[in-house]
Amino acid sequence: YLAKLSSVGSISEEETCEKLKGLIQRQVQMCKRNLEVMDSVRRGAQLAIEECQYQFRNRRWNCSTLDTLPVFGKVVTQGTREAAFVYAISSAGVAFAVTRACSSGELDKCGCDRTVQGGSPQGFQWSGCSDNIAYGVAFSQSFIDIRERSKGASSNRALMNLHNNEAGRKAILNNMRVECKCHGVSGSCEFKTCWKAMPPFRKVGNVLKEKFDGATEVEQSEIGSTKVLVPKNSQFKPHTDEDLVYLDSSPDFCDHDLKNGVLGTSGRQCNKTSKAIDGCELMCCGRGFHTDEVEVVERCSCKFHWCCSVKCKPCHRVVEIHTCR
Repeated sequence: YLAKLSSVGSISEEETCEKLKGLIQRQVQMCKRNLEVMDSVRRGAQLAIEECQYQFRNRRWNCSTLDTLPVFGKVVTQGTREAAFVYAISSAGVAFAVTRACSSGELDKCGCDRTVQGGSPQGFQWSGCSDNIAYGVAFSQSFIDIRERSKGASSNRALMNLHNNEAGRKAILNNMRVECKCHGVSGSCEFKTCWKAMPPFRKVGNVLKEKFDGATEVEQSEIGSTKVLVPKNSQFKPHTDEDLVYLDSSPDFCDHDLKNGVLGTSGRQCNKTSKAIDGCELMCCGRGFHTDEVEVVERCSCKFHWCCSVKCKPCHRVVEIHTCR
């Protein structure tokens, strides 16, 4: 819900924290204690929604949002693999945005990661501004996980959410990369300084989308007095901290069912030639599709004119657009 607060300016006053919908009281208290971080949290939430919608743009469920709480509708109130992805990408988005704010000097509470220093076995010097992913991850854990931990973290759904939150953060941690800059005469690389950087958030989204496709259906079990999630099918190997887990089967998302937060696929654009989920047969759930011809105007036959202009001709072509019935 923070991502949709375009009408609210910077979250810079404690009174604003009280007005933020969707937060539990302990999150409101964290908001008041960390006002300077909250705009980064909001950017992380926006980043998560944008990436979710990119990753699922060709699926029946396309991560569409509503203007109500929860913003993804009731899809995330059920323990489906879609909910697993939403929790993971949201947790990752907050960690990513807070870390980026640290590295850019926006926050007084953190800066670059100064623990990465000295020389490396590969022969380069750790220098520059390494991303302070430890701070971003710690803040994401504190702010996001507190919802589940406040419930005692023993219910199936709390355990599922906590696991997927951590899997989202692991998608950043496990894909940190080394970036370097060469130094020397005439551009030679006599020596180089390097720093650790987060992967692009698109890479994080790609990793979590793969985890979504291979998510494990789980159920609760007890090991001694500890409640844990184990694969529902005992023949499946145990999931790791990086995998997504879910409790409930997903609906087919074919038909409009606002009560359950399902918008259906009627009116969605489909690919007539594809046999995959974006193809008209699967996307439209066998209902058929409409075909419309649309005239598209493009720039073509472009020529560069000395010194400083490019002139193009308008080209008209007709394309077919297919939408589900």
